[in-house]
Amino acid sequence: MEEFIISEKKINNVAVLLLEGYLDAHTSGELEKAFESLLTKENHKIVVNFEKLSYISSAGLGVFMAYIETMRNNSGDIKLCGMSDKIYNIFDMLGFPVLFEIVKLEEEAISKF
Repeated sequence: MEEFIISEKKINNVAVLLLEGYLDAHTSGELEKAFESLLTKENHKIVVNFEKLSYISSAGLGVFMAYIETMRNNSGDIKLCGMSDKIYNIFDMLGFPVLFEIVKLEEEAISKF
C-alpha cells in the first residue's frame, strides 16, 4: 500500500495542507481528521497543495465535497493548488473547477483569501 502524508503549516490566517502520496479509500480518513482538526481550531480558510500527490480516488474527492460547505458557512473556503495534469483532469472531469477555486501556485491560492 502506498504511503499518504499530510503536512500542515499556517501562513497568515490560512491553513495550508500539503498532500503527498496516495489519497484513496484507505487513507481518506486521515484527510478527514486533518479537516476536523482545522475545524476544532476554527481554521476555516484552507489551501490544499497537491504538488506531491500522485493519486486520488473517488473516496479522496468525497472528502473535499464533505467539508466545502462547512468551511463556506463559517466565512472560509477550501482553495486547491499545485495539481499535476493527471490530478487536475480527474477534478475537471467531475466538475470540481465549478465548485472549487483551483490555481497553480500556493502563494496565489493564499492570496485569494
